[in-house]
Amino acid sequence: MGECFNGNDAYVGPYQNYLTALFNYPMYYTIRDVWMYGKSMRNIPNRWATNNQNFHDVDALGIFVDNHDNSRFLHTNSDQRLFKSALTFALTARGIPFFYYGSEQGFAGGDDPYNREVMWRNFDRTSDLFKFTQTLNKARHAQGSYNNPFAEKWVDDQIYAFTRGKFFVGLTNNVYGQVHADVPNTGFSEGEILCNIFYATDCITIKNGLLGLYLNNGEVKVFVPKGSSFWAEKSSEFLAE
Repeated sequence: MGECFNGNDAYVGPYQNYLTALFNYPMYYTIRDVWMYGKSMRNIPNRWATNNQNFHDVDALGIFVDNHDNSRFLHTNSDQRLFKSALTFALTARGIPFFYYGSEQGFAGGDDPYNREVMWRNFDRTSDLFKFTQTLNKARHAQGSYNNPFAEKWVDDQIYAFTRGKFFVGLTNNVYGQVHADVPNTGFSEGEILCNIFYATDCITIKNGLLGLYLNNGEVKVFVPKGSSFWAEKSSEFLAE
């Protein structure tokens, strides 16, 4: 995995002629723009487009939110709802996810070396971010989302949604009030019941081919079919209260 610390696809892309994979620094800056600074979600598909124009294999790129060279997300924007959305995107969208230690602990260090906090004195398995990350990774593994193609399903200024097979991700950058989209062509069957991996009682039914997505105050929703392998394997310790 090569590293070219630059946000220009046209500059970074040619390195893939010599290395199989690189960190997707162009998308890193888009992630920050969208969730840290509240810019339009339409920047995401625009970035995928420039990725596709300049890289041989976008799925081989490393996608990340925090790393050892940059100040942490929470250092600039302390809203953990936005951070959760950014983490969910990086862990489930296109590319190879890279998760920097301490993100699940809410570390908020600034520029190097302050972003390299000591882990062994600050490791809490009961924290909200730890449980959130644990649940997301368990569902990702159980559903095999990484073995299914990425398919963008909805984008507007405040909502971004996509699927990886029977794994639906709905994200927003709006932490004030409710946003809504009736998402078509999700690949789920009419009448199929889907449940949110973070709240077992938050279930919806596909009606008229649409998935009714409601996101309140910046929450993340990941829907999988009720009775799927995730729900078959889950235990209460993996569900957020």
